[in-house]
Amino acid sequence: MIVSTTFAKTDVAVFGLARSGVASVKSLVEGGARVFAWDDKEVNRAAAKSEGAIIQPFPEWPWQKLKALVLSPGVPLTHPAPHPVVAAARDAGVAVIGDMELFAREIRPDAQVPGKAPIIAITGTNGKSTTTALIGHVLTQCGFCAEVGGNIGKSALDLAPAAPKTIYVLEVSSYQIDLAPGLAPDVSVLTNITPDHIDRHGSLENYASVKARLLSQTAQAGKLCIGVDDPQTSAIYTRLAASGGAEAVPVAVGKVLGRGVFVLDGMLYDAVGQRAAQVMDLSSAPNLPGAHNWQNAALAYAAVKSFVKDVRSIAGAIASFPGLAHRIEDVGRIGKVRFINDSKATNAEAAERALVCFPDIFWIAGGKPKEGGIDSLKPHFGRIRKAYLIGEAADDFAKTLGDTPHEISGTLEHAVASAFADARSADVPSPVVLLSPACASFDQFKDFEARGDAFRDLVKHLAEPERQAS
Repeated sequence: MIVSTTFAKTDVAVFGLARSGVASVKSLVEGGARVFAWDDKEVNRAAAKSEGAIIQPFPEWPWQKLKALVLSPGVPLTHPAPHPVVAAARDAGVAVIGDMELFAREIRPDAQVPGKAPIIAITGTNGKSTTTALIGHVLTQCGFCAEVGGNIGKSALDLAPAAPKTIYVLEVSSYQIDLAPGLAPDVSVLTNITPDHIDRHGSLENYASVKARLLSQTAQAGKLCIGVDDPQTSAIYTRLAASGGAEAVPVAVGKVLGRGVFVLDGMLYDAVGQRAAQVMDLSSAPNLPGAHNWQNAALAYAAVKSFVKDVRSIAGAIASFPGLAHRIEDVGRIGKVRFINDSKATNAEAAERALVCFPDIFWIAGGKPKEGGIDSLKPHFGRIRKAYLIGEAADDFAKTLGDTPHEISGTLEHAVASAFADARSADVPSPVVLLSPACASFDQFKDFEARGDAFRDLVKHLAEPERQAS
């Protein structure tokens, strides 16, 4: 755990006591702060109390004494309207920050002075979790102590304190950027930007500006690795490359760059400060299939080049990447039927990246819908043998699918059973039951990890009779 000493001997509040909230309580208490905390869920309040927090509803907090409010990233800060606890903090003149800001103040308190250990921060709409995990894997394989967390796995404050070869690798969401004005990474990575979380940011332009803010906070002596394959990120690269700040490296897939890192026909090239040189054939990385993963690999390569100079070591580590849980994750076969867990695909753009990987798909989709639905996926409906729709989005998805075979399954359990039965009897050699919801999970599950774990358990249950019969 990273102990937050910034607020020693002062009063601080924490609102929202899930994973990052409880970590914040523990870190602040260990650092000598008196912590007031609240969450609507009793089990979360109990967890925070056990770590030393004073549990009180926020109207009862001593606002005149509080030095900061540490807000859960899931609590609305600005849109569709500030949460009442945010309004109370602003009325009292109390700074509103997040756990990532507590982390930043301990590891790199001055943006222009090297911190206790380098920080690599990864953001974007899609691909950031795979890119984060891949960077951590490459650094570990190359002899560093990579501490991976943030919006993936452990909260930032639950990571280990800095050691001699520590590099922090953080996935950072737009919500977390809003709450971390002091986070100054040594390397920042921007994967791509497509419409997402518009309800929380008000517009695509606001959402993109939040992503760009993280890059602008990067240490001046650092590096920016920016995917330039969409208009929003291309514009951000152009602006930041001319700003005189951290070095900006463009990354592209499917086109040659005069300067930058790019992938052409599956071959990764490095053209930073040199003529384009082949790095590796990405077909040697079996757990990074598809053009979207080529972008992830190229961004990871660009990011780690700041720390690993041996290109062959980087290439070997990329090739050995085991894959990311819940992202096009192969969870097993039953007979000829293959099961793929892509629960991390919480919007249509992410789901598209799985749909293009397989020809005969029995698709499980739905959940809490996001703006735009699945209209953008129509070009890929020909790959879908049948769709099984769950959650709040089921009726709307059914209308979009039109003549594409589908049923409204309602729950994941019913969807998995129906998809397996149909896939097993289908006259195709390699059917795939694909959970790629194109939706958030919050209507039926606490998060996408819980949804993916439930899918994995259901597949395991289906496999039991097969194992017993054999």
